[in-house]
Amino acid sequence: MSKGKSSKPKAATSRLLDQARDELFSHILRCGVLEAAASDQKEWFDDTMEYLAERYEGLNPRELESLRQLGERYCQPVISRSEEKEETVGATN
Repeated sequence: MSKGKSSKPKAATSRLLDQARDELFSHILRCGVLEAAASDQKEWFDDTMEYLAERYEGLNPRELESLRQLGERYCQPVISRSEEKEETVGATN
């Protein structure tokens, strides 16, 4: 019976983290953060994570840090395979 009790809070936290992640990605897309300079992105993430921490009080600092890392990785430019191939070829010559 105690197993059922311990799994409910974990599932609730997982749902809360999923909701916070979805909201973060939505904010990223609506606010144009993808095109912003790195310093502006940092400032935006500082403010947005503060907001999300208040909105999703059930998340612990480690979960909030993980959420921020997901958002920051989402904002990084994609390296295409052709660019990757050119870098490898240039390094061997």
